Amino acid sequence: MSGSSSAPPADELAAVSLTDSGAAVSEAEFSQRVLIRSIIRRPDGGAGLAGQKIRVGGWVKKGRKQRAIAFLEVNDGSCEANLQVLVDAELVTTLGEVTVGQIVATGTCVHVEGTLKVPPEGTVQRIELNVEKVLDLGTVNAAKYPLPKTKFTLEFIRDYVHLRPRTNAISAIARLRNALAYATHTFFQKHGFLYVHTPIITTSDCEGAGEMFQVTTLINDAEKLEKELTKIPADLVAAKILAKDKGEIVAQLKSAKASDAEISAAVSELKIAKENLKKLEEKSKLKPGIPQKNGKIDYGQDFFARQAFLTVSGQLQVETYACALSSVYTFGPTFRAEHSHTTRHLAEFWMVEPEIAFADIQDDMNCAEAFVKFLCQWLLDNCRDDMEFMVEKFDKNAIDRLEMVAATGFVRLSYTDAVAILEEASKETNFENKVEWGVDLASEHERYLTEVKYKKPVIVYNYPKGIKAFYMKVNADNKTVAAMDVLVPKVGELIGGSQREERYEVIRDRILEMGLPLEPYEWYLDLRRFGTVKHSGFGLGFERMILFATGIDNIRDVIPFPRYPGRADL
Repeated sequence: MSGSSSAPPADELAAVSLTDSGAAVSEAEFSQRVLIRSIIRRPDGGAGLAGQKIRVGGWVKKGRKQRAIAFLEVNDGSCEANLQVLVDAELVTTLGEVTVGQIVATGTCVHVEGTLKVPPEGTVQRIELNVEKVLDLGTVNAAKYPLPKTKFTLEFIRDYVHLRPRTNAISAIARLRNALAYATHTFFQKHGFLYVHTPIITTSDCEGAGEMFQVTTLINDAEKLEKELTKIPADLVAAKILAKDKGEIVAQLKSAKASDAEISAAVSELKIAKENLKKLEEKSKLKPGIPQKNGKIDYGQDFFARQAFLTVSGQLQVETYACALSSVYTFGPTFRAEHSHTTRHLAEFWMVEPEIAFADIQDDMNCAEAFVKFLCQWLLDNCRDDMEFMVEKFDKNAIDRLEMVAATGFVRLSYTDAVAILEEASKETNFENKVEWGVDLASEHERYLTEVKYKKPVIVYNYPKGIKAFYMKVNADNKTVAAMDVLVPKVGELIGGSQREERYEVIRDRILEMGLPLEPYEWYLDLRRFGTVKHSGFGLGFERMILFATGIDNIRDVIPFPRYPGRADL
């Protein structure tokens, strides 16, 4: 990288409103550049900024040399559109060994200063930048750069997870993901919810499915011990010799009637030698491998002195705050060790999980519907450019789908009614999965309800208790629980939630029915023992929301660093 020049005078880069067609644009705070979005996303496409001197930085998407000019399409990630940047070939010669070919190569990073001008009539651009000074340059070896200029698939760039943010698709998804995260906090903060950080490491299995990643240091400790045990025989011999030598020194000093100070110092050294020998003798008795107790792994010697896992949900923990602060939510990563390679599953994914005290299943459904509508409207209001890109490249119905959900009331029907509808439909529709009461709805059933039957989101509630988690409130019929799922077109289930069981005896019995031990859930039962309260909540799969919004087919493409069986890059 070449050295950068001093900053231009403040009056040349003065900050004023972008709505003023004749106003200057400001440099981004904490960065020595004007955001490209603030130039070309103005109502006039940036034409009103002609004549202004600015600095921009970004990466070359496309480049070509025409006569003595290098034409660069530069993108800085602030929006999906590029700014055309013109660099005179003579200017390139001042950069030393850099060639025009290196500047126009896809992937080259440029930080330049120049003057904005209106291009000749007939060109697509409304504004372009004439470069007067190249401040910094990051070149690429075009022959080795892995992202080709030609069209490539999302599957192809998964192998370059560290470079794929430079592609139009992944950068657009990143901006949409950011917008949805911001909208999530905005919605809950607006409605008086408190954001609670729940632990990543847990000792509770929220779903009772057992598909959890274990957190342990026993394996590392065992490997470390095995290495140490190979050294112990030699160390033990040396320690015995040292202790013997130190003992002889003490004996000699005593027989020579040395001073008390000399004898005391020698005795101290002898004690240390004996203590080290004792430790080595005790360690030599240890057996290599994972520690065992009564024929089972001894987790008492593990880091947390018990089994621990990566969380599958923050729900149980956030309930502790709902039972004190009333309306709370958590938003963070969750993990599931499920060996699935489908387009809808990840080993690491994010969940939005609100929990509401003094709320029943109806309140829960109202909150879930309002939240989904809010997210859809937020994208329509704030991310129109990126959504139009999604419509053009991936799903022509993406914007229509958001508009429909934002403006339409969700259908609500019981699980029993949903099964009846699907059983009738199965007479004419060949479902791969059988429909019957007592069996969970498959994705094809969920999509039939939302895409064929109603053509809008559907909330199914009151599921059989045998297919739902222990913490869901048992209804008066003792056959169903107050659970609900929000189903949407394109992805099926988007939200799963329920009214929580607040009765101590009932939830204790449910834990036992599920074959789960009571001990890890004693703290959870305390919430029912002491000041129990009616409360409800739900979880929204954040990546599924992005799939729904964008129309992207594979969930691995809507999270920055996908983790799934066999892959955990970076």
